[in-house]
Amino acid sequence: MELPNSAERHLGSAISALATDQFEFKLYQWLTRCFEVDNTTMLAYFQNRVPEILFTQAVEKRVHERLETDYVPGAYLLDPFHALHVDNAPPGLYRLKDIAPDQFHRNEYFAAYYQRTTLIDEMAYVACPAEGVSVHICLGRDMSSGRRFSLRDMQKAERITPIVCGLIEQRWSSLQSSGDFRDEDLADHLIAAMNSEHGVSLSPRQAEIALLILRGHSSVSIGLRLGISAQTVKVFRKQLYRKCRISSQAELFSLLMPLLAFHENDR
Repeated sequence: MELPNSAERHLGSAISALATDQFEFKLYQWLTRCFEVDNTTMLAYFQNRVPEILFTQAVEKRVHERLETDYVPGAYLLDPFHALHVDNAPPGLYRLKDIAPDQFHRNEYFAAYYQRTTLIDEMAYVACPAEGVSVHICLGRDMSSGRRFSLRDMQKAERITPIVCGLIEQRWSSLQSSGDFRDEDLADHLIAAMNSEHGVSLSPRQAEIALLILRGHSSVSIGLRLGISAQTVKVFRKQLYRKCRISSQAELFSLLMPLLAFHENDR
């Protein structure tokens, strides 16, 4: 049986292990004493290269089954948590349901990747330990428990946010990144790849809208982000589908997803 001060003891162990390779596990042990989680994923995002996996743990193996094969090579570019990195979000605790685009649960990325992880709820501590670097401590609930985080869980998680973010900043301050991540560059990459691989010439606006569709934004949401009407977005969408000779978002995902993988020598 755990003692009443178990969480504090595990926090002390994590702090003591800051400079060792045991830190991630000690941090995980502390967090699981604060509230129940089914899985943990610690990731570093960069400006000019793919994410780095820092630590994983899960009861349900499907949670991380495709992390290295699908997520890290390119699917991360469609993830709402990566969008926090791109937007330079302030340090804090973020819950997926609060940051996801309005049609995230209806988009093909969710169906093809996220849903297969069996995750049903997820939150992440986010901090920026170095210029151009953000580290995310993602905590999830999946099919192993079948439960979402309760209000009480979220309140507990919120209370320890300054501690977790402070530990992130101390632990990973040596990580380095250079350059800038811009969606315009990703759209340019997509335009070049589509032309090279499929002989399809997309306009910058069509490529931009394609990315937003794949991330789960509705026409209304895309219009608000780009400062155009939802009707204009629908016109661009029809043009995009016609150029690509497709008729559904599933086909758009299948066509573009293989082209999104970015490597260091691509930038």
